[in-house]
Amino acid sequence: MTTEKLLVEGMTCDHCVMSVTEELSELDGVSGVDVRLVPGGASEVTVTSTAPVAADALHDAVVEAGYQVVRS
Repeated sequence: MTTEKLLVEGMTCDHCVMSVTEELSELDGVSGVDVRLVPGGASEVTVTSTAPVAADALHDAVVEAGYQVVRS
């Protein structure tokens, strides 16, 4: 198992969490998504997968849900 942490801006409610979780969960190998919602700030999203998932794929899934990944 591997985990990746992302900071995501623009999430404000449970519906936002649902949208991001749904998009990330559709990626091959993803077995879990946990979101620590921070309305008005950068929410922490932890993605657990059976194998590493490309950073671009994670980013694209978040953008598809309508939000932005904070690049570090």
